[in-house]
Amino acid sequence: MAELATLARPYARAVFDYAVAAGDMQAWSAMLGVLSAVAQHEKIVRMCGAPDLNSEQQARAISDACGDQLNNEGRNFVSVLAENRRLPLLPYVARLYEGLKAQRKKTVNVEITSAFALEDSAKQKLAASLQKKLDRTVSVTTTVDKELLGGVIIRTGDMVIDDSVRGKLAKLGEAIVST
Repeated sequence: MAELATLARPYARAVFDYAVAAGDMQAWSAMLGVLSAVAQHEKIVRMCGAPDLNSEQQARAISDACGDQLNNEGRNFVSVLAENRRLPLLPYVARLYEGLKAQRKKTVNVEITSAFALEDSAKQKLAASLQKKLDRTVSVTTTVDKELLGGVIIRTGDMVIDDSVRGKLAKLGEAIVST
């Protein structure tokens, strides 16, 4: 996966730079979301791997599947990816683009997993603390995982803060084994 993200990074950066210059970040976000979903569809995955279809036919098939949700620039982008045999990168390009967009807007999505449903006041305190620590506007989503026993796991991008009882027990177990 890291290799695919590395290959997708220049495409995401190019689209992002173009979108910023054109003042059209939201439209590109929507187009890349649609392209990502289409590129992951079973039929499209098979079609992109078919040796009997050339890059133009593959690009046309994806563009047609997206319908009027792509503008001319979006169709041109699909053609460039198809010519370079990079259509499978579309989900990665979309994900990286969203990361660049969030970075520019100084926002971050944070997922908090806890053993029990968090009260609104606890969510707000965690969000305020993370906003101060990360110097970004924080958007919080929460999930419940009963196997944590207690505490929370906070995820944003590639940062993970494991303050769960299960995590602490695992660290304690590792410390005992290593001594």
